[in-house]
Parts: sequence; structure tokens; C-alpha cells
Amino acid sequence: MASHTALLIIDYTNDFVADKGALSCGITGQKLAPRIIELANEFVSNGDWVILPTDVHTPNDPYHPETKLFPSHNVRGTWGREFYGDVAKWYDQNKNQDKVYMYDKTRYSAFAGTDLDIRMRERHVDTLHLVGVCTDICVLHTAVDAYNLNYNLVIHEKGVAALSSAGQSWALDHFKHVLGASVID
Repeated sequence: MASHTALLIIDYTNDFVADKGALSCGITGQKLAPRIIELANEFVSNGDWVILPTDVHTPNDPYHPETKLFPSHNVRGTWGREFYGDVAKWYDQNKNQDKVYMYDKTRYSAFAGTDLDIRMRERHVDTLHLVGVCTDICVLHTAVDAYNLNYNLVIHEKGVAALSSAGQSWALDHFKHVLGASVID
């Protein structure tokens, strides 16, 4: 029987999580790793999809809107774009499984400019579980697009982190009260 559920591990890279990352959530992001790995193992064991939508950029791209907003980050082939810590180890150990893969994205949302929706529909996925960073940026924009595409949403509160506590609180409230997502943990 086909699985109808996928876990999206969004942007869990050195640039967003490590102390020396270009746009790091710092310790709040670093503390997510055990929960993310626990969920990823659970999804793999259940035969569900584990997808890692991961930001990728070209330094100083004059055509990309983030160039004006943020320092250069998640540049292909750099340390900053590598997965952080134990999540990197988990991915290296599991990347050859049929239902585990990294997914390039160039905008906040994992759906913007990608074929993620088509891939999920082909696989009959109707429920997305979201973890990763930043709660109020890439996780939020992915959730908004998923909502608009009629996916059921589950946000794992102990699996997401923002750059600020205010951003975290606002986004969690938005998931619940505006997107109708289940916020659990």
C-alpha cells in the first residue's frame, strides 16, 4: 500500500544552524537535531517519504530578491550548504534509500519554482509533516503553499526554530489559526 505521508526537513544546513553559519538560528536550531532524526527514522521505518528541501544560491545574484535582504548563504558546493551535525550523518547513512532524497530550492517555499507538488501528487502524498528552519521564513512559506495546494499539514513544534522567539511564536500561531495545521509535540 502506498504511503500518503511525507516528512520535509527544510533547510537544516550549516548556514542556518551552525554557530558560524551566515544566517544561523544558533542553539535553538541546533537543539532540533535529535527530534528531526527521531522523526526521520520513524518515517523511514513506516515506508514514508523523507525529503530534504534545501536552499541553494549563487553569491551576489543580482536577480534574486534575497540578495538585498540577507548575506550570501547556502551556496552550492560550500560548507554552509552541507547539512548540519547529526542530520548530515543521518542523511549520509540514508540517502540511498528509495524514499529519502535532497531537493534543491531557490526560494523560501519548497514549492516555488520546483516540481515538488507534481512529485508528491505522483506518489499520492496528501499529508506533509514539516520540520527545519526557519519557522517564520522557509517553513512558513512552504506551509502556506502546501495549504493553498490542499495538503494536510502537521508542524512539529520541537522540530522547528526561527531566528527570534517572536518569529517562532507568530509562525506557530499562524500555522494553527490561519492554515489550520496541526501543531504537535
